Amino acid sequence: MDNAHLTPEHELLREQVARFIAREVEPHALAWEEAGFTPREVLRKMGAAGMLGLMYAPEHGGGGADALTNLVFAEALSQSTFGGFIITVLVHTDMASPHLHHAGTPEQQARWMPGITRGETITAVGITEPGAGSDVAGLKTTARRDGDHWVLNGTKLFITNGVHGDLYFIAARTGEGRHAISMFAVEKGTPGFTVGRSLDKTGWLSSDTAELVFADCRIPAENLLGEKGQGFRAVMKNFQTERIALAAMAVGHSMRALELTREHVLQRQAFGAPLWDKQAIRQRIAMLDAKTRAARAFMVHCAWAVTQGQDVVQEVSMLKALTGELVNEVVGTCQQFHGGMGYMRGMPIERLWRDARILAIGGGATEVMLDEVAKRY
Repeated sequence: MDNAHLTPEHELLREQVARFIAREVEPHALAWEEAGFTPREVLRKMGAAGMLGLMYAPEHGGGGADALTNLVFAEALSQSTFGGFIITVLVHTDMASPHLHHAGTPEQQARWMPGITRGETITAVGITEPGAGSDVAGLKTTARRDGDHWVLNGTKLFITNGVHGDLYFIAARTGEGRHAISMFAVEKGTPGFTVGRSLDKTGWLSSDTAELVFADCRIPAENLLGEKGQGFRAVMKNFQTERIALAAMAVGHSMRALELTREHVLQRQAFGAPLWDKQAIRQRIAMLDAKTRAARAFMVHCAWAVTQGQDVVQEVSMLKALTGELVNEVVGTCQQFHGGMGYMRGMPIERLWRDARILAIGGGATEVMLDEVAKRY
């Protein structure tokens, strides 16, 4: 990755992740697609290699790194052709556990963070509901104080790591209005908390996705994460980390699809010559490569701006919209150039095509992102 903000240390991290994927993921993950989840053993291996807490404090097993290093990790991880594996990891590292990192008390962090960085405590975040997704202010799950406990009632939907997670960060309403939403840490096995159903998806097959149900779920008062009523702000803050991670996934998928397709069209013979000899095909690949490189440069800039403490809500919203649409253009075209084989299950390009579709929806749909951009002009 040639960029003035990146260092040789970043390249070493990329190489470490690439070796891990080649050894521990790509040869085995078809079985994970059938099983519907990524095995715990793989996550523990990543934890042992220091990959699951790059931005967290060293005293909790983290690396103490910045957002730029974390981006390098996310993009390198996204060179895998198994989106379900990637999102299992990124939800844990970039979407769920950051709530503990940003708002947790020293006692909460000491209790849970070491297991998180070791890959022993897998995390999920519960914001989306049947009637509320990007519209966080519209969520209905409630939490009321009852002595030394909070009592949660409601349902969360489309929760990645929902089936096999251990620790869930749940947004719940503690009053009226957007400023009456709070975050809570809920451990698996808490009475009144159940996984309602495991959800079948078009893509991301090697990640588990669930409905979560809270029925008079009583959690200790000390499981409030951050201050009461600050949950909306916490969710909005963490959306920036989440959306940069999803952009990295989109860019990584685009790069991998283009690499696979260049190899294919150089070898595939049609009408007496390689497909690469068709001007329309090689020019289309070149243009998609140019767009991907431009998006990648913008993505690195956004992550660098985060390290500088800049307000990047508009830029990250642009990035999420841009890359979510771009990856679908790239992967769809690359699948087209694979012909009939591109439609066969088990082919990496077919898997990337299925897995890419959600990237224009999850974490903030393109239309929502563009509205966030427009509101800030």
